Amino acid sequence: MGGTLIGRQGLAGLRGWRGVAFDAVIGVVLAVDVLLLPGVPRPSNALDLALGLVGALAVAGSRRRPAAALLLCTGCMLAYALRVHPGPSAAFPVLVAIHMAVRAGGKRLPVQLSALAFLAGYLASGQPAPTSAQSTALLLGWFLASVAMAVVGRHRRAYLEQLEQRALDAERTREEAALRRAGEERLRIARELHDSLTHSISIIKLQAGVAVHLARKRGEEVPDALLAIQEASGEAMRELRATLEVLRGTGGGHGVDRIEDLVERSRTAGLPTGVTVGGRERPLGDAVDRAAYRIVQEALTNVTRHAGPEPRATVRIEYGDRELVVQVDDDGTAAPGDGLVPGVGLTGMRERVTALGGRLRAGPRPEGGFSVRAELPLDPLPPADGGTAAGAAGAAGAPLEEVS
Repeated sequence: MGGTLIGRQGLAGLRGWRGVAFDAVIGVVLAVDVLLLPGVPRPSNALDLALGLVGALAVAGSRRRPAAALLLCTGCMLAYALRVHPGPSAAFPVLVAIHMAVRAGGKRLPVQLSALAFLAGYLASGQPAPTSAQSTALLLGWFLASVAMAVVGRHRRAYLEQLEQRALDAERTREEAALRRAGEERLRIARELHDSLTHSISIIKLQAGVAVHLARKRGEEVPDALLAIQEASGEAMRELRATLEVLRGTGGGHGVDRIEDLVERSRTAGLPTGVTVGGRERPLGDAVDRAAYRIVQEALTNVTRHAGPEPRATVRIEYGDRELVVQVDDDGTAAPGDGLVPGVGLTGMRERVTALGGRLRAGPRPEGGFSVRAELPLDPLPPADGGTAAGAAGAAGAPLEEVS
């Protein structure tokens, strides 16, 4: 909406300058008509020339100051008609100025005074009665036609502006309805997750806890797999709560500040993992913060599943001037040229990264092992309307080889 509004304001400004230029051209044409029209007496001195020029060129200011331009034009052209020539050419600038003043919605008094003053001056010009009466009636008809055309134009412009406003209101209503539906859908998903997964994971955690307690009570050694189940179920509950908070809009979820905890849990699970942070640390936006955490989480999960026996992993977070770089490397069995089967894990990473306007590179390292590198802009851009994550990835030109 913001971009659309700015674009419309810029277009309105462009139209305004075009209108001023158009009025200036009309003023020049009227000046030529008043001063240089064949068969019309020419001004004999500088004062008459100035009156004709100022009266005609005053029309150029009708769009910005319609009443002032009308009064100036009427005064100059009335004096010019009385001093030089009271013909139709002297009336044309006044007709145009009246038209512009009425079209702009100006007050009626200046318009009426200008028309009456010019007609009175024309009658006082000393022409024969029949000619004067005919010319006055003709001028009166021109004045009425000019006013009528201006009124029609003003009402048409108001109608078009009303249509445009209705279109904007309808667009705003559609966007608000879409946001409301999206919020309702998030709440529905949050309820479904809470009612289904929370209960099941709680049971798993409870059963694992009971089994660990009974084993210790009997003096038996607790199996590592059982401890891993207990830890994983507890972490799953924490993750689920964070996800539900995000869906309900009541929390930001995990971020870069929780990566140390994530690495520590990987070490506890048997994956030696190191972590380094470079650059000047500073607060991140919620979307970038969550994406960085999820990328590290998924990359470490892939290491434990695909890197082979006894792998090691390193996590690096680099704060740049304009982007946050998240890189996870391992020394597993992946080798250059290995054929990789696309999967869900890195596809989810790609969708997160491209939704923020970043880049993701994932694949075997030349020295062996696998590397995932995500470059997240610190000022993320919204995705293109109607675009998919895959389409955004293609637009970003980020090569991607996936495993899950």
